[in-house]
Amino acid sequence: MTTSQPYQPAPADAELDPFFTFDYVRLDEPETGDGSRRPTTYWEVARGDRGPEPLPEWVVLDSGAVDTELGVLKTGKEADVFLLERASALTGESSLLAAKRYRDATHSSFHRSSLYTEGRGVRRSRDQRALARGSSYGRQVAAGLWARAEWEALGAAWAAGVAVPYPVSVQDTELLLEFVGTPDGLAAPRLAQARPAPDLLEHCWQQVREVVLGLADLGWAHGDLSPYNLLLHGEVVVAIDLPQVVDLVANPFGVELLQRDCATVAGWFTGRGLAVDDELLLSEALAVAL
Repeated sequence: MTTSQPYQPAPADAELDPFFTFDYVRLDEPETGDGSRRPTTYWEVARGDRGPEPLPEWVVLDSGAVDTELGVLKTGKEADVFLLERASALTGESSLLAAKRYRDATHSSFHRSSLYTEGRGVRRSRDQRALARGSSYGRQVAAGLWARAEWEALGAAWAAGVAVPYPVSVQDTELLLEFVGTPDGLAAPRLAQARPAPDLLEHCWQQVREVVLGLADLGWAHGDLSPYNLLLHGEVVVAIDLPQVVDLVANPFGVELLQRDCATVAGWFTGRGLAVDDELLLSEALAVAL
């Protein structure tokens, strides 16, 4: 028969067996009063509100990652764009994101919306009534509709191979997008600000042409295409600002807006010495789309 021995604590100066030791990373609460730091929102949203697969390697998936707001990238007529860093203390991964936040109708100067929304519907009758009344809830619904429209357009365009930023997630009136710029946070310039050499100018035109034709292949026109919403990242042209994408069939102004897109971008290139034909681009786009 054996008798149990009372528990004897280890001496204070005893060495710990390495087998029973572990490292840990302290996770501090990232919330701040001004909202500049917050937990990652990636896993808060529904699966359909996260970006299409295959996911780019730079997307940070750690549920413990923190989003830190670094500053304003752009202020616009219907939305403001902020620079965010999403970083994981656990894995050491980080990436820069562009957070596009739509304003409601009270604070937006986007007055041409009816031109682009012809043919679009609202699923819930409550939302439709709120939009018609112009209530505070209706204004919030309107802002969310613009965010949702751009989200869906970016997802479909990216999946089809059109040169647009990768859409990371959407939540209410905020879109999180791939940041187009350098790792130190310097945003790529708009094409309107660039002065490409003649050989690069030709290369840029071919890429703009591919954007127009790629959207047309989806049945769309950008609707507001210009050198101001085309970025030149190195030698790569990237199209941005797609909330007003129009259906070339459902929207009665679709072909007119496509013609305007072609004329606007062709005019910019022609003004810089590259002879391009907007009518030819229009006919190519219509042949693809219709």
